[in-house]
Amino acid sequence: MKVESKELPVEIMELQMGPSHPATHGTIKFNLKLEGEKVLDCDVEVGYLHRGFDKSCEQVTWTQVIPYTDRLNYASPLINNVGYALAVEKLIGVETPPRCQFIRVIASELSRIYDHLTCCGMSASELGAITVGFYMIEAREMIARIVEALTGARLTVTYARIGGVKHDLTPDFAEQIARTFKTIRKLLNDCDRLLSRNRIFIDRMSNVGVISQETALSYSLTGPILRATGVNYDVRKAFPYLVYDQLDFEVPLGSKGDNYDRFVCRIQEIEQSMRIVEQALEKLPVGPVWIDDPRFVLPEKEKVYNSIEGLMHHFKIIMEGIHVPPGETYFAVEGGNGELGFYIVSDGGGKPYRIRVRPPCFIAMGAFHEMIKGYMVADIVPTFGMVNMIGGECDR
Repeated sequence: MKVESKELPVEIMELQMGPSHPATHGTIKFNLKLEGEKVLDCDVEVGYLHRGFDKSCEQVTWTQVIPYTDRLNYASPLINNVGYALAVEKLIGVETPPRCQFIRVIASELSRIYDHLTCCGMSASELGAITVGFYMIEAREMIARIVEALTGARLTVTYARIGGVKHDLTPDFAEQIARTFKTIRKLLNDCDRLLSRNRIFIDRMSNVGVISQETALSYSLTGPILRATGVNYDVRKAFPYLVYDQLDFEVPLGSKGDNYDRFVCRIQEIEQSMRIVEQALEKLPVGPVWIDDPRFVLPEKEKVYNSIEGLMHHFKIIMEGIHVPPGETYFAVEGGNGELGFYIVSDGGGKPYRIRVRPPCFIAMGAFHEMIKGYMVADIVPTFGMVNMIGGECDR
């Protein structure tokens, strides 16, 4: 007896996922088209956080922009500070002293470690590996304490200055780094033992969220997402800035371009960042941490409080702003999630005429639908976690 099989009817279901926290950070909505549990398409809406970063920066003086940059990627604010300061200094045509450049590198790499620990710890936690999440948050807290001792703040640090940094390193900075890195390496080793042979974690991450080199390049992706596909592009190597060309470090690469490769790339970059900080401390020269140019640098507080000239100098810079020569420029640094670039235009006044930022998270979210198409609803959160979207960078 022959039984005729009939295909079940296929119904495309449209589902809105988010904005909710923690899954989509409260700032992202996915408009999904599903066939059962399979994702056919995903339209991403990033407009649930809008503060007008670019236009806000055009309403204040050049120096007053720095606190705004803290709020782009608030997991690595020091990199944002440094990137903006370097862009303005490029337009002015000045170069900071060697000690300042080394300190900026140290601060940037500490921020990168903090960023990657946040991303990997929370992503592991979202897959059920809560112990790994606790270990990485413990490591992140140790970095936060160093950053707080250095800058006076944990998150919105406002440490860089146009022409230098706020102040020099603390006296016990090197010893604090040595103790912290020793503990972090131990914690990461524990995390490796928990995850590298964990069948559930590997199955949930491997061959999921795959994106090809060609697709990644066509969407202008950078950072760990691009390097996970095997493309060797890192701004610190391709267009060296500060003193990165004087330091020995490697750029971790993946091969498949999946979530697991992205996770591994970030973990390996933490070790490379620690290497960079240790080398920078060994080579750290003596000298000033800001340029000797009263047109751009605030006077010391002692002069402000004890002389009318110092007080007038301070008020002129604060109230009127420094005067950046007319022109335009673009400067990029390697952020926690890829190329972070600032395009600035000056008309010669005390405020920026135009500021535009190239935020890596915003670019990455433009390609998110390519990463999730054809996978399951349950794969959305781990894939989104490995994009490491920070809402402040999608603020437009």
